[in-house]
Amino acid sequence: MAKVVIACPAPPGSLYGNRVTAKRWARILRSLGHRVAIADTWQHQPCDVLVALHARRSAPAALRFADQHPDRPLLVALTGTDLYRDIRTDRDAQRVLELATRLVALQPLAAQELPPHLRRKLRVILQSAPQTLAPRGPHRDSFDICVVGHLREVKDPFRAALASRDLPPSSRLRILHAGSAMENGMAEYACTEQANNPRYRWLGGIPQAKTRRLIASSRLLVLSSHLEGGANTISEALADRVPVLASRIPGSIGLLGARYPGYFPVGDTAALTRLLYRAETDPRFYAKLKLWCGRLTPRFHPSRERAAWRKLLREITRPPIAKPSW
Repeated sequence: MAKVVIACPAPPGSLYGNRVTAKRWARILRSLGHRVAIADTWQHQPCDVLVALHARRSAPAALRFADQHPDRPLLVALTGTDLYRDIRTDRDAQRVLELATRLVALQPLAAQELPPHLRRKLRVILQSAPQTLAPRGPHRDSFDICVVGHLREVKDPFRAALASRDLPPSSRLRILHAGSAMENGMAEYACTEQANNPRYRWLGGIPQAKTRRLIASSRLLVLSSHLEGGANTISEALADRVPVLASRIPGSIGLLGARYPGYFPVGDTAALTRLLYRAETDPRFYAKLKLWCGRLTPRFHPSRERAAWRKLLREITRPPIAKPSW
């Protein structure tokens, strides 16, 4: 079995998704028998494989490793900011892609963002989530919608709150938002919105187990991001067969499918308002969303993610076939 170092630019204790992903991958790789360490960067730690999480932000670690150990596997995990921003302009990130043994993405449409000659390196590993045990059922007196994500501009975190303002008085819809304020002014905005919008409640940062119970007890999850590499909140919602309303971005289309009926244009408050109200008042539409998401649920089972990592590690650590001596 291999000694693996995961280079994650988000420091220990960080709330960013990269750190959460690194910790989950470490658990999976350890369950496969590998020895795993998570580090902010690679500083010559002994290892057989380096997993660089984020092509641009982990570029120093990846380039250093590739220079000193050109014969050892380098895996580069592509985030949303890599795919839809950084690899288009950042030369270090572009060089890392060329040097990588394999590229790991969280949804299949990532291939479209890569130069054709690099697509053969790509391996797609969908993020998984276990089903919530004994979830509480939906609240009977309200139609609860959850938003799960830290308050950052790229997440467009208040789009659901803004959309809820224009619902008719007869609507029972509530927006329950779990996530910590990660940028200046976000906490103040959330508090102001909560004070002025009776449909919106900001829960702040809450433990993972409580977040999962929130998702499982909601009627819908709203993901309004400007860009995503492949949001794990979608996996968590689908694990509990909770339908999703998502901004129409490649990172979500790659997970939910091009014809999924629950998309709205990025930043389009009015379109999201219409979707929310239709989901609340049209049982056939809501059932269609739920059926679609339920059919996708098996793709995000933990056993599938574990098997994908097993296959990838075997692929890159397989010893070379000895050439015959004659």
